[in-house]
Amino acid sequence: MEFDEVEWLRRNNAAWRLLRADHAALVLSFLGRVFVEENVRSISGVELTARLEDELFALNERLGAGTFPRAAKSYLDDWSQSEVGWLRKYYPPDSDEVHFDATPAVERALSWAQSLQARSFVGTESRLNIVLELLRQMVYGAETDPDARLAELQARRDAIDAEIAKVRAGQVEVLDGAAQRDRYQQFVTTARGLLADFREVEANFRALDRALREKIATWSGSKGELLDEVVGSRHAIADSDQGRSFHAFYDFLLSPQRQQEFSDLIARVQSLDVIGAADPRMRRIHYDWLDAAERTQATVRLLSEQLRRFLDDQVWLENRRVMDLLRGIEAHALALRDQPTHGLVFELDAPAPQIVLPMERPLYRPRAKQSLDSTVDTGETDVDVSRLFEQVHVDPGPLTDAVRAALRRSSQVSLPDLLAARPLEQGLAELVTYLSLRDQGFDVVFDEDRRDQVRWRDPDGRTRTAILPAVSFVRRVPALDGV
Repeated sequence: MEFDEVEWLRRNNAAWRLLRADHAALVLSFLGRVFVEENVRSISGVELTARLEDELFALNERLGAGTFPRAAKSYLDDWSQSEVGWLRKYYPPDSDEVHFDATPAVERALSWAQSLQARSFVGTESRLNIVLELLRQMVYGAETDPDARLAELQARRDAIDAEIAKVRAGQVEVLDGAAQRDRYQQFVTTARGLLADFREVEANFRALDRALREKIATWSGSKGELLDEVVGSRHAIADSDQGRSFHAFYDFLLSPQRQQEFSDLIARVQSLDVIGAADPRMRRIHYDWLDAAERTQATVRLLSEQLRRFLDDQVWLENRRVMDLLRGIEAHALALRDQPTHGLVFELDAPAPQIVLPMERPLYRPRAKQSLDSTVDTGETDVDVSRLFEQVHVDPGPLTDAVRAALRRSSQVSLPDLLAARPLEQGLAELVTYLSLRDQGFDVVFDEDRRDQVRWRDPDGRTRTAILPAVSFVRRVPALDGV
């Protein structure tokens, strides 16, 4: 980093300002315990003030009266000022009570302070494994050669087969206590870091929402131009690396199978004897992730709400302007109602008249008849007419009965499911007849976005395949009387 960059951070960064504050120990210990350790994302001002009063009372009793002479509310007001930036003070929707939330600067300063503490155990093996695995994923994920990918998969399978052989032979390699504690420490650090990352992502989206409010408040152009700019910015955020990573992580949290797998794994890890006194919050850390992600999504939804309010306001203003114009026209009409109208002349631009005389029309002229010779000279060529008698006629009646029978068991049946129970006997002609069925008891629905494959066997034993849009037969609901 350059000198100017470090100097600017020292003067303007909220986390650095917190570390240089006179009461940095109070701010870090109190806000860190409430918002970071307890993972509180929103707390009412009354509750936070009461908790800070208890904290100040205990510190003044232990350190001496007057160590922290100000009231708790005064401290909170100072910490939430925009030029300080340690607390976010806001009113939630549908609430008239002020709430507080910590800013990312508090988490950054607290993380740096915690890194200064001496650690009795510093694990490095797990982080090395993570580095190697990340490199392997990047190299393998960027590989486009199918042969190289197959070679990698073959190597993995060989390694798994070798490990299976060792287990079957009784050679079971178990992680020792140090390796397990190393990995658990890395897991706790990463899990808590994710919560801090969510707070920072939420702050970034909230900054975008603030910028959108300012832009709407000062916008003087058309609605279309503002929508193009705002929606383009929203798409740019969603398509950015941060946006794609956040949505992928959010999709993982919404998967019930992944949640159950994570719960089972963390329960088994915390039951290990070598872990010792495991952090109880880690058992429900994925629910904390989900809550933090939902708050971030709620911040993103504010962008859409702001756009909707802007459009509603613009429509109301335009309707009001139209009504003002109509009232002005009516007022002018009433004012001119009693004025004399003689001498008022209007000039209209009209086209020149077109004059067509009856004798200019041509007389009727009958068409000459052409003589046709219908005699056909076949000569002596022999024509094989047996093909005319090999045409297949498919009776739609049995096919309709088959569809009706299937719809008695279900309100909808797809064509592949129907043919699985009643295979084609007359080939393509029977398949086309299915597609052209018309009946009062059901509808034939085509889905052009999906494709189905239908197979049948010819009389000579060859398998035929037809690819066609997805077709479903849907039972019609009888209409009620009078509807």
